[in-house]
Amino acid sequence: MSERDFSGEFLFSATRSSGPGGQNVNKVSTKVELRFNISTSALLSDTEKQILFDKLSNKINSDDELILVSQSERSQLKNKEKVIEKFYQLLDKALTPKKKRLRTSPTRASKEKRLEGKRIQSMIKESRKRL
Repeated sequence: MSERDFSGEFLFSATRSSGPGGQNVNKVSTKVELRFNISTSALLSDTEKQILFDKLSNKINSDDELILVSQSERSQLKNKEKVIEKFYQLLDKALTPKKKRLRTSPTRASKEKRLEGKRIQSMIKESRKRL
């Protein structure tokens, strides 16, 4: 995923962040919002776009924009770097196919352990009857 460069397709906006930070919060716009329009992206194939729409539907607005926000740092530049990193991780996770589970048969030891447990339970119940 990292071989593709989406940087030309990002739209950033900065606003004042909430939370602690003293006067810095009131003066400096450090909260960074990244907007990425999935439907107009030239770097994604149609199948990749559909996968993103399915898996990230709660982060996509009605204009087909993926919206990510970062406001944890006190610097706008650090928040911008963080939101870009978050974007690449999110795309990588969404576009990585799930491994298919291979069915395996139970081992001999697990079968014997199960049967031994059944024998013990049977003996416990049997001992209750004859008193």
